[in-house]
Amino acid sequence: MTYALIIILAYLLGSIPSGLIVGKLFYGIDIRQHGSGNLGATNSFRTLGVKAGTVVIVADILKGTLATLLPKFFGVDESIHPLLIGLVAVIGHMFPIFAGFRGGKAVATSAGVLLAYVPLLFLFLVVVFIISLKIFKYVSLSSMIAGIFAIIYALIRTFLTGDWPLLIVVTALASFVIYRHRTNLSRIKNKTEPKVKWL
Repeated sequence: MTYALIIILAYLLGSIPSGLIVGKLFYGIDIRQHGSGNLGATNSFRTLGVKAGTVVIVADILKGTLATLLPKFFGVDESIHPLLIGLVAVIGHMFPIFAGFRGGKAVATSAGVLLAYVPLLFLFLVVVFIISLKIFKYVSLSSMIAGIFAIIYALIRTFLTGDWPLLIVVTALASFVIYRHRTNLSRIKNKTEPKVKWL
């Protein structure tokens, strides 16, 4: 019963549509009708501005972090792996029950899962993301590059420590990120993908 409750809570946490809430409450805007139509942080930045975008990205990260810590809060982290619960939250973020199952692209919430489980990997990926963004100017491409580096990190860690759950979940998360950015790759190829101008 406890396990089922944790899984449901994780999905509901992931389903909280931060971008939709911030847009509607404070700006009277449904961000699904603007920009890329996505509920994630990138579209929030583009549609609502820096302050709102920052709130959304922090909220989306914390969803993943809190969900991943649920087994510890309930005292069952010895019998149910926290990364699996974090994965449920990411699925909730991508397919939120509170927003017609049309959610974000899994980047920030995935980062939050890693922040809870391997803070060093989270920091490493933030650096990779910023460097990639500085070089290429594409948020989507930088997100995918960070996902690839996450798999490399997980491979090395698994080789050294046998942490197979990390490798499995990181591979799943990176696959989500890359697959959900596939249209962005086409736009990059066609030079129609918006570039970041502030970095």
